[in-house]
Amino acid sequence: MSRQANRGTESKKMSSELFTLTYGALVTQLCKDYENDEDVNKQLDKIWFSHFFPRGYNIGVRLIEDFLARSNVGRCHDFRETADVIAKVAFKMYLGITPSITNWSPAGDEFSLILENNPLVDFVELPDNHSSLIYSNLLCGVLRGALEMVQMAVEAKFVQDTLKGDGVTEIRMRFIRRIEDNLPAGEE
Repeated sequence: MSRQANRGTESKKMSSELFTLTYGALVTQLCKDYENDEDVNKQLDKIWFSHFFPRGYNIGVRLIEDFLARSNVGRCHDFRETADVIAKVAFKMYLGITPSITNWSPAGDEFSLILENNPLVDFVELPDNHSSLIYSNLLCGVLRGALEMVQMAVEAKFVQDTLKGDGVTEIRMRFIRRIEDNLPAGEE
């Protein structure tokens, strides 16, 4: 019985490490394919690497269906509840971490996710010639894509990054607007 439990833990650890290393290979290839870090940052946030490896935004678009099916989380009523679900359920489910939620704006339309440990940066050191690379920018695209699928337009951007010498990794989230379903005329 304990062997099976150990195998499950080992399997998750290997899957996590495999994902981290595969992601590192993706970032390395993008650095080779594009001339500057800004272009790489955009690609990490965007749509397709190839026909079989979607990047940030598209991953979020697809991931939300899996998340909703597996988590049994209902519709969030406000941005604060959305922040809680992102930090306490989604990050835990997919990355095995629980970021803290801080720095709420007075209007309640902005907050920060603080990642004490970012699993995407395990085994990573940024070379000096890539100082403006936002290595984990994929996470911002995932957040934007997933939230857009539940009718929420947001901005997500890195404010701090441990790879750049900061003490923590901070993703700043800003609510832009609720997306209304616009059906073509005559359809309901």
